[in-house]
Amino acid sequence: MPPKPRKTTATTQPDQQPTTPKNTARADRPASRTTARAPAGKTRATANTKAGAAPQTAPRDMTKAEVVQFLTDLSRAWPDAQTELHYTTPFTLLVAVVLSAQATDASVNRVTPALFAAAPTPQAMAALGDEQVGQLIRTIGLWRNKAKNVVALSRQLLADHGGQIPHTRDELEKLAGVGRKTANVVLNVAFNQPTVPVDTHVFRLANRSGLGRGHTVEAVEKKLEARIPLPMVRDSHHWLILQGRYVCKARKPECWRCSARESCLFPDKTPLPHPKPSRTAM
Repeated sequence: MPPKPRKTTATTQPDQQPTTPKNTARADRPASRTTARAPAGKTRATANTKAGAAPQTAPRDMTKAEVVQFLTDLSRAWPDAQTELHYTTPFTLLVAVVLSAQATDASVNRVTPALFAAAPTPQAMAALGDEQVGQLIRTIGLWRNKAKNVVALSRQLLADHGGQIPHTRDELEKLAGVGRKTANVVLNVAFNQPTVPVDTHVFRLANRSGLGRGHTVEAVEKKLEARIPLPMVRDSHHWLILQGRYVCKARKPECWRCSARESCLFPDKTPLPHPKPSRTAM
């Protein structure tokens, strides 16, 4: 039985492709496509309609009044929404988000207790080194590259920021393995800044519902930040991720149990499934 909307305790599934330290393509910048594009990793089907998959784009964007109603409906379903990644400090949040590229929050949460016990600070992480970090995270995807990035960004923090996490997107994006989406998650969750990180789930839901349609992550992000009322911006990130993860799924959205189905502009809503008839003995 699919999970029902629920309160969460200790974002999302960040989905950027990890990178090497500097002068490389940013992790959470999508590759070029001819159709609507989702962030790299996780659920690439979110940007393209495949056989058996529902259409992904609403016929129009919502009005600002419709945006408010849609988000109000979601807020009732997820009143205590928070990131599902486990962390204790801005540094451990940053590391967890970097590790979550092309991995689930659950898989990251399984490796971070041992990692953060061994290296809770940039100093300790840099001292641990690539090989030891890699051994602690080897059950998650792309662990070798992620280990290099985590150690490299720790050394950058020590060299350039006195071991502290920067409070601006530009400075965060200079760190190894950190792209725009990861930077926005840290600013939103750690520093309470009104950013709207756009991951796979947010990209899909924004296009499908009409909340803010766009062919690229950056286009969707700009539209959402311009259209969502400021008091709702920070929390909307969590509402959208959880709704996309558990209800508005990529291949078959569970519209029949969506709290915002009346305010959603998706034209091909999935009806309540009919129970399968039980087999009788012949």
